Amino acid sequence: MLEVIGVRFKKAGKIYYFDPDSYPVTPDSYVIVETVRGIEFGKVVITEKQVDEEDVVLPLKKVIRIANEKDKRTVIENQDQAKKAFDICTDKITQHKLDMNLVDVEYTFDRNKIIFYFTADGRVDFRNLVKDLASMFKTRIELRQIGVRDEAKMLGGIGPCGRMLCCSTFLGDFEPVSIKMAKDQNLSLNPAKISGLCGRLMCCLKYENDEYETAKRELPDIGETMPTPHGKGKVVGLNILEKMVQIELLDKERVVEYTLDELIEEGIVAQVTE
Repeated sequence: MLEVIGVRFKKAGKIYYFDPDSYPVTPDSYVIVETVRGIEFGKVVITEKQVDEEDVVLPLKKVIRIANEKDKRTVIENQDQAKKAFDICTDKITQHKLDMNLVDVEYTFDRNKIIFYFTADGRVDFRNLVKDLASMFKTRIELRQIGVRDEAKMLGGIGPCGRMLCCSTFLGDFEPVSIKMAKDQNLSLNPAKISGLCGRLMCCLKYENDEYETAKRELPDIGETMPTPHGKGKVVGLNILEKMVQIELLDKERVVEYTLDELIEEGIVAQVTE
């Protein structure tokens, strides 16, 4: 077991583990750590806890020090410089007539690199753009092409539900979402109703998917014929959330409704155990 802390570098960003190295970290405090990108400034979101070695990427980097006020001022200065770099890069993209859309610009904490995030429909030859930017900023330049989901996460916005986008407020990672999840939840398959601002399937389709999958395993299928206390019938409807089954009685031509618990008590369906 290893003792680690969880550090996040962006709001709703992925959480990375580091060795606290005996530093007195507290929730919402800030630390200086070494990452693959260089020295970075991050926020502690998980205090000391024990994890298995297979759950972390080894070798585990140690916290360099607790961040001070000077470090916080450096972050603010980097953000101000990034805004200026954004405007400069936008002008250069126009000058070079490149088919790309600049989304965000970020300085690393130690200012050893500037990262320009952009979207584009295909591959973009930005070699001349990089040369121009490198000559102006006198530091390492990285242009990183991102997808539409990452763009929505960076820019934020209000979703169809009227709330701020999940990806930009609390989701650390994107999880796979499929059209099957919408079908299982009996949602309209109209793309306009199940797609987010990014144009992809909404992340929230995943939230209740496990409950729906469990309920579908417990409930009978539509069209299945089964005995009931009122006679033999055919399943014509399911209310998955409330675990209700609508059965049309074959000889009486009427529909009766049973809960899953009632069907289990009658021995009509077997109880599913995980």
